[in-house]
Amino acid sequence: MKKRIWFNRTFSAASHYVEMIRKNSDHLKFEIYATHPKKHSPMLQVADYAELEPILPLDQYVQYCIEFCRYHQIDIFIPHFGLTEISLHAAEFEKIGTGLLLSGDYKLLNIVADKGRLFEALKPVESLTLPDYSIVSTVTEFEAAYQVLKDKGHRVCFKPAQGEGGAGFRIIEESPKNINSLFEPVTNRISLEEVIRILSSVDRFESLMVMELLEGHEYSVDCLGNKDGLLAAVPRKKVEGRIRELEENTELIQLSHAIHKVLPLMYNFNIQFIYQNNVPKLLEINPRTSGGLYISCLSGINFPYLALKSFLGHEVSLQQPKLGILATHIEKEMIIKEHSLFSE
Repeated sequence: MKKRIWFNRTFSAASHYVEMIRKNSDHLKFEIYATHPKKHSPMLQVADYAELEPILPLDQYVQYCIEFCRYHQIDIFIPHFGLTEISLHAAEFEKIGTGLLLSGDYKLLNIVADKGRLFEALKPVESLTLPDYSIVSTVTEFEAAYQVLKDKGHRVCFKPAQGEGGAGFRIIEESPKNINSLFEPVTNRISLEEVIRILSSVDRFESLMVMELLEGHEYSVDCLGNKDGLLAAVPRKKVEGRIRELEENTELIQLSHAIHKVLPLMYNFNIQFIYQNNVPKLLEINPRTSGGLYISCLSGINFPYLALKSFLGHEVSLQQPKLGILATHIEKEMIIKEHSLFSE
């Protein structure tokens, strides 16, 4: 009998991972379920069963997930949206016969989800360099943190301590915007004056990480882990635009192994670094498949399927990726199959 796998709300690139799971080397068969609040999501197009997700507060959303798994008899749930909150209810999913394919338990995911806690947890890793940073939640703390970083000679940026991708990321400029800025492309830059004005409008705000701006090459290291260590680590370098290089970067591979010893994440996860003056500094860790993982799969490693295979209890050997690959991606057409379920 085919195992039923459910992907909840996730990014469009995950449609690649559905195909990789289907085209696995062991010829195992799976039935793919996908949900998303947007009816034209590519994930709904590639699934065997698709359904629209409701927009709910997180506590209600978790209950929706439990009921979805119970009703559809889901064998394996691979969460993206709300994964930390969902992990807190692992026992409830287990009770109804659904396995949660998560890279860690609630305690571990809760550390990784908060950049302040993450950086604190990784301070003992001697080989790892962290950016200069502070966690702030008042305008007074923000101004003090900004001044410390400036005194060290850094350009300064900030982002939410808890957040995904580039949401909320801003680079601070000392000078206020002028008329010429209205004719320039939209950027993620903001003046110091404007930041302070906005932050001063409330007594406290959700925690921000104020840190040195890292301006070198950015790398994503896509990892496959188990309880014994890393089975694969593929450094994916942002070269320019959409150009990526799978680089044989021993330094980043060794750092990824060192991080995994402190934070033993399982299955698919992603570690991001940016070089500053030839020193790789940690940016963040994503405890899930990354949006660009399909590029790293050009190394010959089927990351999504091997994570699933490991989760199912099958042996997965140490992987030997093919590196030194330069790649890009282009737009590809997809015909949207309308379904009565999604009618307005």
